[in-house]
Order: sequence, then C-alpha cells, then structure tokens
Amino acid sequence: MTSVTQPQYRASFDLWGPWVLLSAGVVAAVLSASGVGMDRSGVVACAVLVPAGAVLQLYWGRAKRKRPGPGRTGTVLYFVRWAIAFVLTWANPFFAFYAVIGYYTAPRELPRRLVMPGLVLTAVTMAGSEIGGWPPHGLVLWLGFLLVLGVNICMVSVFTRYADQEQLRVTTQAGTIAELERTNAALQQALDENAALHAQLLLQAREAGIADERRRLAAEIHDTLAQGLTGIIAQLQVVTGTPDPATARTHVERAAALARHSLGEARRSVHNLAPVALAADGLPEALRKTVAEWGERNGTRADFTVTGNAEQLHDEVSATLLRIAEEALSNAARHARAARVGVTLSFMGDEVSLDVRDDGSGFDPAAVPARTRGGGFGLDGMRARAERIAGSVAVEAEPGQGTAVSARVPLVRHEP
Repeated sequence: MTSVTQPQYRASFDLWGPWVLLSAGVVAAVLSASGVGMDRSGVVACAVLVPAGAVLQLYWGRAKRKRPGPGRTGTVLYFVRWAIAFVLTWANPFFAFYAVIGYYTAPRELPRRLVMPGLVLTAVTMAGSEIGGWPPHGLVLWLGFLLVLGVNICMVSVFTRYADQEQLRVTTQAGTIAELERTNAALQQALDENAALHAQLLLQAREAGIADERRRLAAEIHDTLAQGLTGIIAQLQVVTGTPDPATARTHVERAAALARHSLGEARRSVHNLAPVALAADGLPEALRKTVAEWGERNGTRADFTVTGNAEQLHDEVSATLLRIAEEALSNAARHARAARVGVTLSFMGDEVSLDVRDDGSGFDPAAVPARTRGGGFGLDGMRARAERIAGSVAVEAEPGQGTAVSARVPLVRHEP
C-alpha cells in the first residue's frame, strides 16, 4: 500500500468502520442471545447502550472534522466508547466485534502516554470475550482469563512496537522525500543559472573573439600596409629629390616592390596566413632577410645574430616575433635616425628572445603619448602580439642613448 492510498483507506475506515463493527456486534448478539444466556438486564443494557454508541459515533465524527488528531475530546470519547463496549461485551461476548475497534483507534486518538493504557483496557475486554464472557466463573476461567489477557497484551506490545517503527520509517521517508524535493529544486535552479551563465559566457566569448580579431587585423594592417606605405613614400620622396634618372629608377623599383610585398601581406592577413617571409623559410632565415632588406632600403648598417641551438618554432610564435622585429625596425627608421641596428634571436631552453637595438636618438618611455587615430600603434601592438602567446615586450630607451626592444615568448616547437 502506498503512502498516497493509506490516508484514503484510513479515512474510509474512520467513517464507516465503527458503524460496520457495531452493526456486526448487534447482529451477532441477536443471533446468539439465547445461546449465551442473555438475561433481561443484559437485553435492557444492550437496548440502551447500542443507541448510545451510535450517538457517540455521530458526535465523534463531527468533533474529529473540527479537531483531527489526539486531543482531550478524543481521549474522553475513546474511554467512553471503551466503557460502552465493555458493558456490551459483559452482556454478550459477541459485542467484541465492536470492542476491537479500540485496538485500531488508540494510537491515533490518544496522547502517547495514554496509548498503552487504552490498549490494555481493550485487551481486557477482548480477553473477557474470548473466555466466554464476563465475569469469569471459577478459578480455571480466571486463570484462563489471565493467560488470554497476557497473550493479548504481548501481541499488543509487539504490534505497537512494529507500528511505531513503521511510523518512524514513514516519517523518515517523508523527510527524505521532502529533502530530495528541495535538493532537486535547488539543483534545477542551479542548472537554470548555469544555463543563463553559459549563454552569457558564449556572448562574452563571441564579443571577445570579435574584439581580438579586430585587434589582429589592426595590427596586421599596421605591420603591412602602414609600414609598406611608409616605405613607398620614403622611396618616392627620394625620387622627387634626385636629378639622376638611374637613382630615381632604382627607388621607383623599390617602391613598386614594396607595394607588391604590402599587397601580398594584406591578402595573407585577411586570410590569417603566415607572413610571406615565413612561407618558405624558418624564423632565423626570415629575420636575416628582413634585416638585410631593411638595412639596404634605409641605407643603415643592420646586423643579425642567432644564439643558442636554433629550433623550428610554431607558426604563431614565428609570425609574432617576425612582426615585432618588423615593427621595431620600422620605428627605428621613422624615429631613431640610427646609424647602426642590431637584431639578435636567442634560443634559451624553454624561451625565445628577440632583441632589437639601435644607436639612434632614443626617447623617454614615460613620455610616449597615447595612441591616437593618426598612429602610435607600434609599442602597444608589439606588447599585444607577445601577450597573445603568453610573452612580454620590454623597451629600454633614453634620449640620445638609443633604444632596445626585447621580446620574450615561450619556445613552442613546430607541430608537423
């Protein structure tokens, strides 16, 4: 029987059980009146007490609807009904059909301290019925009464203990179910919050990805188109200021080469590909060619050195260091007016270092103006590139003492 149907059966029995048992007792008493030797006083007692029991049951039903559960009214009614059942059983033992209801109602109608006394009184009534009726005649019937009473009390004790254990189990189970319901509600709330947080994180990740892509494209445009256009302008300025056709032709060719190179780099940046210089060469060779071309283009002595055991680096690491070198060289060409530039690539265990030093005019790092719409992206761009792969960029400079740019990034090997 489930916990859902038990209250339904209990309510049905509380409503109809006493009436059925009282009716069964009346029918059995009528049929057995001559057999058990009912006298006139017994018949009169039954004629008075049976309607009294019916009235009591009517009043009990109304009282329980107002105040269910153990209480003073229920206690008084229980013992009044026991007294009626006891007298009826004295008059005719078959009224035990009515008296047995005390076993069922005592645990639910009486306070806990009165449950066992109420059950014992009902056991007395039942034992008297089982030996043939009240009062026992003779020592043998008294001994039989005591024996039957002891058996009834033992059975009552056993069933009461079992009922208490069952009630405790039901109470514990109900508490567990309630706790599980609270836990499930909290879990569902947590799942709803996690779903909302997941959606928020997805939105933030999308926005961060868009912002990162914008920064990447801005850096690529600065490192390719801006630097290329700066070089083209410088070459064309030489052309406009020289009367020598051969010199002019040389600088025009350099400007055209820079334009083609910048166009190729711009296309590769859009597709997020590695720089052209890394398409066929590793980082050391690409840096060597970049430094040599820069020195030739700007008429400045430019030296490149590799220290440590050169290794083939991951494409992202190589591209980052190459772009940082290009930006540092571009800054030297535009601002430093250097006579000599040195670029060093160092492989140091689990780290790669790129150092670009010049002997130019230098500057005060603390006085560098904030980036504007017209430029100033270089230092911020170099730092952003290095930080994207867990690296860093440090700049050392003093007015009149040259500039040193040092980038340090993790050594991540190329994945075949």
